[in-house]
Amino acid sequence: MPLPDGTEPLRPARPGPTPRRTLARGMLVEVLGDGFAGQVTAATATTFTLTDRRGRARTFGLDTAVVVDEQVVRLELPTRSRSTAPGTTASGSVAVANRPARVARASRIWVEGRHDAELVEKVWGDDLRHEGVVVEPLHGADDLPERVRAFAPTRDRRLGILLDHVVTGSKEQRLAAAVDDPHVLVTGHPFVDVWTAVKPTVLGLRAWPEVPRDEDFKTGLAQRLGHDHPGAFWQHLLAHVTRWTDLDRRLVGAVEQLIDFTTVPPGDA
Repeated sequence: MPLPDGTEPLRPARPGPTPRRTLARGMLVEVLGDGFAGQVTAATATTFTLTDRRGRARTFGLDTAVVVDEQVVRLELPTRSRSTAPGTTASGSVAVANRPARVARASRIWVEGRHDAELVEKVWGDDLRHEGVVVEPLHGADDLPERVRAFAPTRDRRLGILLDHVVTGSKEQRLAAAVDDPHVLVTGHPFVDVWTAVKPTVLGLRAWPEVPRDEDFKTGLAQRLGHDHPGAFWQHLLAHVTRWTDLDRRLVGAVEQLIDFTTVPPGDA
């Protein structure tokens, strides 16, 4: 509305977009409005992890506003090709010809079962061999706290654990909460089994069929998709997975966070 003298009132300038800052390991960051501050020690496709001076670690979404060098910014990952063109691995990493496998680190990644291990190998195998990280199936996680203590994690002997069905109130969520060690990171995905962390579209499905709780999940899923034997169906499904984009982003983020955590150079954390 014009002022009495006929001029237009000044309009406040609209705030511009929050600047972006490329995330780097070791960067000092304070979370805006939260006060938690520390160094960037890990990152996934959707999150970053800060560790403070007392060794406490917290994970935040990449869309979180933070303060870096007294400037409010949002973090973004370094540019990384995720294409399936020649020269990239199934996880989207740059492939290096004739790259030898690294001698295995003391650190380990544990997954719940054989199928989890096969899927991780299919997508991240090249990265894991390059980093020297061994993936081992737990074949059941009921005694997880005791097995973690027996592993005896240290700063240079880290342990990453991937669990299925980490949702509020689940057994797996309680097991994850029972592990309290700064040298252990437990991540997970919300699916009952890693089978359905694969996108149904890889088999031309709009959604995975529902399986009642009183049925064996793998048998029920296989039968509803025309397979008499769960093992044969798993091999059929695994054969259709060719790259990271065939998986739900929550599984992708959980695995990449574990790889970052277990490949911190000795003495850096």
